[in-house]
Amino acid sequence: MIEYIKGELTDLTPALAVVEAHGVGYALNISLNTFTAIQNKKDVKLFVHEALVTGGRDDSFTLYGFAEQRERELYRLLITVSGVGANTARMILSSLTPEELCSAISGGDERLLKGVKGIGLKTAQRIIVDLRDKITSLGIEAAPSAERDAATLSQDQMTVKDEAVGALSMLGFSPAPSAKVVTEILKQHPGIPVEQVVKMALKQIK
Repeated sequence: MIEYIKGELTDLTPALAVVEAHGVGYALNISLNTFTAIQNKKDVKLFVHEALVTGGRDDSFTLYGFAEQRERELYRLLITVSGVGANTARMILSSLTPEELCSAISGGDERLLKGVKGIGLKTAQRIIVDLRDKITSLGIEAAPSAERDAATLSQDQMTVKDEAVGALSMLGFSPAPSAKVVTEILKQHPGIPVEQVVKMALKQIK
């Protein structure tokens, strides 16, 4: 299973990014949100969702790339909804930012979801009903504020933050709420090692 691909961005269109890592060029389908996030960058890190389709005339293996883990989480939630396939999910994430999508789902905004090409009333309602509780439980809605706070961290603190969030994720905690807690700890206690951050976070994450 591929978690992410990190390397040189060798080709980019609004729908596709090619990332070269260790001599291999990986073609990843992307949303417009990710396209905007990685434009003008030489080196990128894209979180990966792998899609394997079998049973038809031709089997296919497709990689989807996301600039943020939060966007990948939303994509994976969207494709669990009946009537929302891979391309429709990517269309939604190209039409709405993660913040706008979370707001539409949590607020029951059918009109905003219907504004996406290919989304009708029934599908919009299904997305809201199926995902409202899930985005809350995953803490995806809390992610934007955590990302804004992270902007105040130093490069060394960002490294500690990434390692701590990774460790917490391996322990079963969702990345978004973990990132928020870890960021606050690092702002209050700059310079502490990653293992101490994890110990403190375990006492605070709800």
